[in-house]
Amino acid sequence: MNYNKKTVKDIDVKGKKVLLRCDFNVPMAKDGSGVITDDKRIRAALPTIQYLLDQGAAVIACSHMGKPKGQVVPELSLKPVAARLSELLGKQVIMAADVVGPDAQSKAAALQPGQIMLLENTRFEAGETKNDPALAKAMADMAQIYVSDAFGAVHRAHASTAGVADYLPAVSGFLIQKELEVIGGALAAPKRPLVAILGGSKVSSKIGVINNLLEIADTIIIGGGMAYTFSAAEGGKVGNSLLESDWMDYSKEMVKKAADKGVKLLLPVDTVCGDKFAPDANIQVVEAGQIPDGWEGLDIGPKTVKLYCDAVADAGTVIWNGPMGVFEFPAFAKGTEAVAEALSKTNAITIIGGGDSAAAVQQLGYADKMTHISTGGGASLEFMEGKELPGVACLLDA
Repeated sequence: MNYNKKTVKDIDVKGKKVLLRCDFNVPMAKDGSGVITDDKRIRAALPTIQYLLDQGAAVIACSHMGKPKGQVVPELSLKPVAARLSELLGKQVIMAADVVGPDAQSKAAALQPGQIMLLENTRFEAGETKNDPALAKAMADMAQIYVSDAFGAVHRAHASTAGVADYLPAVSGFLIQKELEVIGGALAAPKRPLVAILGGSKVSSKIGVINNLLEIADTIIIGGGMAYTFSAAEGGKVGNSLLESDWMDYSKEMVKKAADKGVKLLLPVDTVCGDKFAPDANIQVVEAGQIPDGWEGLDIGPKTVKLYCDAVADAGTVIWNGPMGVFEFPAFAKGTEAVAEALSKTNAITIIGGGDSAAAVQQLGYADKMTHISTGGGASLEFMEGKELPGVACLLDA
């Protein structure tokens, strides 16, 4: 896949209407008050929006929110996003009442250079997730240029992420450009040694990533719930720990493949266990593969922490995706905290692959010490698997 794509700087947008796909899928208060609890994704879109407005474009922004499944769900309206975006930009964001209906079309037709409007939640249209050409064309008809800046959605071939590019010249915004440069660069020509840290609960969800990284990484570190499947595959006792027994043969195969390729595959050597899955569980530290019946592994142990931190100390590039333990429970967050701290101290290029690892790094206050925190969990995973991302493939090559 070619990561070298045209960006907003490669085209003339003056006086043009630009359809801009953003990722405004922000968390909202559960009480239906319409309060946005974290506006990070809205802020992330500001550089591209501001650039387009400064260049004299008329911006028609669009995004999905949640999973309304083609129905109009009032609590998933983007109205609160328009209000917050207006505050951040210091200018009115015109809100359309629909996606391609009469209100959106008349407001888009009247939009002047330097103005911005926001279409209603793209997933209110049943055709969005089906990549319906009629919907894509109706959206494209409102504009002359398409700019994609929603990295969190580029792994999906939807009408607003890929379909519209069939009808308009398509380029990337600054957010996607940075993701492609940083993650694409780390995969294509990494500063070595390249260390990949993979955590999270399931081996099954990281298969493609492990497989692809075995071709390019120098060291792969395994933590989180998926480590117990590896441990059981090697004959270890894992008690009540997370276990995907149908993936044990695969885990064995990976260990052998790593040995054959000369890739260091590091697995936990000790484990912090709890007697239940709860923040107030009783705790004991045991050797890996020696978890007693009735207990479950909930974090990597102190010896493993040292092993993993030493492995990143002299790395050239570190990619981290997935926590080392149940970091939501303070008693089982130490492994994840230690890895985050080790990454904050290394001179390596540090890339956090979205999702839970990004949340952990933010929560622990190390976000500003990382080279790059990806805005898309699922998208960055598929990127690391070497899969083609439909929302990137549709952009013009540079």
